[in-house]
Amino acid sequence: MPSSKSPIIIFTLVAFLFIILSSQTAPVSSLNSGPRNQTFRPLHNLKRIRSHLRRINKPSVKTIQSPDGDIIECVHTHLQPAFDHPLLKGQKPLEPPERPKGHRFNESTAETLQSWAQTGESCPEGTIPVRRTTEKDVLRASSLHRFGRKIRRGVRRDTTSSDHEHAVAFVNGEEYFGAKASINVWSPRVTDEYEFSLSQMWVISGSFGNDLNTIEAGWQVSPELYGDNYPRFFTYWTTDAYQATGCYNLLCSGFVQINNKIAIGAAISPRSSYNGGQFDIGIMVWKDPKHGHWWLEFGSGLLVGYWPNVLFSHLRGHASMVQFGGEIVNSRSTGGHTSTQMGSGHFADEGFRKASYFRNLQVVDWDNSLIPLNNLHLLADHPNCYDIRAGKNNAWGNYFYYGGPGRNSRCS
Repeated sequence: MPSSKSPIIIFTLVAFLFIILSSQTAPVSSLNSGPRNQTFRPLHNLKRIRSHLRRINKPSVKTIQSPDGDIIECVHTHLQPAFDHPLLKGQKPLEPPERPKGHRFNESTAETLQSWAQTGESCPEGTIPVRRTTEKDVLRASSLHRFGRKIRRGVRRDTTSSDHEHAVAFVNGEEYFGAKASINVWSPRVTDEYEFSLSQMWVISGSFGNDLNTIEAGWQVSPELYGDNYPRFFTYWTTDAYQATGCYNLLCSGFVQINNKIAIGAAISPRSSYNGGQFDIGIMVWKDPKHGHWWLEFGSGLLVGYWPNVLFSHLRGHASMVQFGGEIVNSRSTGGHTSTQMGSGHFADEGFRKASYFRNLQVVDWDNSLIPLNNLHLLADHPNCYDIRAGKNNAWGNYFYYGGPGRNSRCS
């Protein structure tokens, strides 16, 4: 939003945006006022579930057992779920596009960023690594239709009543063609099976109504989606405010993966430790000026793949907002505020090696150039539980620390 607008107007717009976005990411548990019954009847649905699993678990040429329990399948690139989409049938993955100007990368750097890759095994050229989806994964969802998707609910009129809590930085008011950041990776404690903790980047366009378009990438801890508490690299997209389009990772057709070294949805390793070693992941999303597709880069130059522009309406042009930061779900399942952590589980003022951070925040302009942020706004909707503080220096450019422990003496 232009700097000439008043802080009140800025806050009102952002609060409304968070109401909309929060409504999308609610766990199934928050939809039920009575006792939880999160699994649908397996005998009634088992045939449908297995049919769905056959559609998304494509035939593989190699299987890799990850130390964390995941099974990684090496699937021929042209057989991946993306090409089941009616608008993508018969297509082949595109060649890599031009990177934004000012972006330094080294795709040949040997990085071990995920647990499964620590086995020393790899997927052959011409294939992509895909995390196998199991019956147990599907049965944790509220329904087969909602599996792998975010939940849309009625719009709340204030952020204080929402069970989603945020500490984020954002820019808006201009035309954006991508964004980049390095995100500190931790293993925050998630204290309820149907809560989550995530740290991500949102690329947003639309009216924040039913036509909302988003592209999202980062890391998340989600016991409901993955069945464990590991931080996992994830992606998401929607073109209709999370109603019927889009999904996490490769759980539906849409995102086209070209990389044989990164498994979307797999656990990230190593992770940061309090007062110890720090680890972050680079994420960049940008619009190829030649063909108009939105590309994703992970690490120090690994080109993961792209969201074809035909998936979107507003994002066929440009984004109107870019947002960075953390989000958790507070289900109040114990009667008080959750103890689910955001980031490292420590407040922003503890700083480096203690609080989680985003650094080197940049956006991509109309000329496909990476540029610093203008008018970075901050919002922590429950600052006694999770907060955020920003800064700028020569080494980290625009950065911020964020997060918190959740329930404490000032957050109950």
